[in-house]
Amino acid sequence: MRIWSQCIKELAQFRRDRLTVALAFILPLLTLFIFGGAIRLESKDIPIAVQDFDNSPLSRSYIERLYSTNQLQPSIWDGLGTAQTAIDRGFAKAAVIIPPDFSRRIKSEQPITVQVLVDGTDVNNARVIRNSIQATTRFFLKTEGLADQPLINVHSRIWFNPGREETLYIVPGTCAVILWIYPSLLAAIAMVREKEQGTIVQVYASSLSAVELILGKGLAYLIIGLGIASVVILISILIFGLRFAGDPTPLLVGTPIFVGSATLFGLLIGTRVPNVTTAVQAVATTGFLTALLLSGFIYPLSNIPFPLSLISNIIPTRYFIPIIRDAFVRGTGWLGVWFGLIMLAFLSLLLFNAARRNLSRMQLPD
Repeated sequence: MRIWSQCIKELAQFRRDRLTVALAFILPLLTLFIFGGAIRLESKDIPIAVQDFDNSPLSRSYIERLYSTNQLQPSIWDGLGTAQTAIDRGFAKAAVIIPPDFSRRIKSEQPITVQVLVDGTDVNNARVIRNSIQATTRFFLKTEGLADQPLINVHSRIWFNPGREETLYIVPGTCAVILWIYPSLLAAIAMVREKEQGTIVQVYASSLSAVELILGKGLAYLIIGLGIASVVILISILIFGLRFAGDPTPLLVGTPIFVGSATLFGLLIGTRVPNVTTAVQAVATTGFLTALLLSGFIYPLSNIPFPLSLISNIIPTRYFIPIIRDAFVRGTGWLGVWFGLIMLAFLSLLLFNAARRNLSRMQLPD
């Protein structure tokens, strides 16, 4: 009964604070639109400069083939100087130099070398440019009847996301990051305000135990967090076109556990820091950065170097991102995500115990 009374008190305080309500619902939507609309992992419209010393129908056909993809486009290079100058001056990310005997040597079935200079400042872009030019060259030779028929033909098929829509990868991960940051931030602020306003002393002197206080506050911000989750996922479905790919029950079970762990993380921060400013900084540093960089949201977990890879094992977002991506992209269901649900429950218990211990030390002895 006392836990429910504490929960009702927290919800009443939350409703009265318009700034906190805005923090709970407006900022998550802004984060969703910014991340979902701005983050793109596949490079497109990369400017390249082409210097054609052959100027034959075959070389012009080759150039048109390069520009026919959505990854490469002509640069605004003015043609002055060499193609390397276009890279040096920042007009192009790559330069293709076609030699004067390009057409003649190809028609006589003699090997020909086309020079490609790639700006390696951005390693990912450099790799994309190189692979795109190599693939386009092979396709050009095949369509022109200049390549021998290979002995092995590979037919590839993309599963789960055949259209390679990046929103299906980015938006579910964004939802996970949002549901980790904002419930934890709200819970941390609520706990710290008790200290700043002095009301925590009344709680310490009362018969309310640390477990009851954490459960009461945690339940209130779990309800708020589930409200945030409902709004964010609904907007993702309406605006970004997400659709359930399979059994949604792992997501329905995992979301309350994940939001609960985020709330407990915020309460843990709130029991350790002295003021709201420090609480926001702590959540942003230990919560947001780890959820963004060590959870597999953008970068594969296999790319995280040691010893940071060890830290990623205790980041709850790491286990929720596969659950929500499975619900909207893969659709494998329980068999594919059961371990993540177990780890979320385990980490939630650890966070609850840590917050309880911190709060118990601060309370007055009986």
